[in-house]
Amino acid sequence: MYLKVESFSKMTMKKFNVALYEPEIPQNTGNIARLCACTGANLYLIGKLGFSLSSKYMKRAGLDYWNDVKIEKVDTLEQLQAANPNSNFYYLTTKSKKTIYTVDFKENDFLVFGPETRGLPEDLLFSHKDISITIPMRENERSLNLSNSVAITLYEAIRQNL
Repeated sequence: MYLKVESFSKMTMKKFNVALYEPEIPQNTGNIARLCACTGANLYLIGKLGFSLSSKYMKRAGLDYWNDVKIEKVDTLEQLQAANPNSNFYYLTTKSKKTIYTVDFKENDFLVFGPETRGLPEDLLFSHKDISITIPMRENERSLNLSNSVAITLYEAIRQNL
């Protein structure tokens, strides 16, 4: 069944959370903030950032959506998990065989993405293999752009919960 575009835009979407672990590129974070504003998702920035939150590149990428997104800066992933004990956390990586299409996303889930140049720490992924997931890609390709990956995953979670 296909939804008409006008009916989709009037639907109330379930709330999800996007968490960026040590993001490095301000334009990606700005694009993701805009995505979060448009979908109602919360945005969490974890750990050391590779840019200033006042970066003109980040602000420009987010356009005039900054008042419509909830952004919270947290020091560690553990701190975020402790503050949200009833939420599921999913770790996005190219190092998993389990795809985003095998997960049953629920409202208030956290979609956690690593820094652009190195991804999430391998020890985190290996200790959480069951919740480490990937976006399918052609073999021998390295990775998708971070903001594209967030959009693909977030909209899959939203699609499942319409």
